[in-house]
Amino acid sequence: MNCNLNDKDIMNDVLSFQKNLTGIYNTFSNECVNDSLRTDMMNILREEHDIQYDVFSEMQKRGWYAPPSAEQSAVEQAKYKFQAAKANL
Repeated sequence: MNCNLNDKDIMNDVLSFQKNLTGIYNTFSNECVNDSLRTDMMNILREEHDIQYDVFSEMQKRGWYAPPSAEQSAVEQAKYKFQAAKANL
């Protein structure tokens, strides 16, 4: 089986992997009882987020990943929603 992936496909795969990996580390960090282990997991999580951001940034530079811009009304709705949630705490 011949599988030829181009750079964009590889970067997409890496970005997807990093997103999944940070989700796993995030869950583990949230549920970690041992303080020392939790600190280590939080450090690893931060490193993985940095890697994810580097891949994301490189893809944006190359025009391979362009998240849609949020419309002002959507920004205002999200702001209102979270302000209301914060007030209810």
